[in-house]
Amino acid sequence: MELVESFPEECRHVLETLRGVYHNDALAREQELSAEERLHFHQEHSGPQMTSLHEWMEAQLTDHKTEPNSGLGKAISYLLNHWTKLTLFLRQAGAPIDNNIVERALKKAILNRKNALFYKSLNGAGVGDLFMSLIHTCELNGANPLDYLTELQRHSAELAARPSEWMPWNYRETLARLSRSAAA
Repeated sequence: MELVESFPEECRHVLETLRGVYHNDALAREQELSAEERLHFHQEHSGPQMTSLHEWMEAQLTDHKTEPNSGLGKAISYLLNHWTKLTLFLRQAGAPIDNNIVERALKKAILNRKNALFYKSLNGAGVGDLFMSLIHTCELNGANPLDYLTELQRHSAELAARPSEWMPWNYRETLARLSRSAAA
């Protein structure tokens, strides 16, 4: 995206191609295709788009349409050097189309690392790490971190007796069970 202003037509071509591939992935999700079906769907619909993009990028460099040391040339070289990994979704059933989930998780860790510079002690940093991990785990499991921690405090005796029932991914079922048994 940093190159759009300097290379608008070239960037539009790349982004439009990738938009088509992401559109295909959205269609596969809408159709609830299995991993194997999604693989075949992408091979049929996204494969030609990615092949065309690869050929276009190689032509940009080999036909000297783009200077290899320019920002666009470096971006194209980067994509070409990582092409095998970037197109794994065309060869491996279940492979994600991107690694955005991992990128988001790394951003949390990097933010916490920056914040940890301001802790006054190692113990404080450890507590901060613990809460960061807990909050992120809640977010990954669709639980509100504040609600989760509040319920842990409210049900500390039950938590101590059966901690495995109070994980961010299953505590709501435990609360519902407790609510049903209290109503009965």
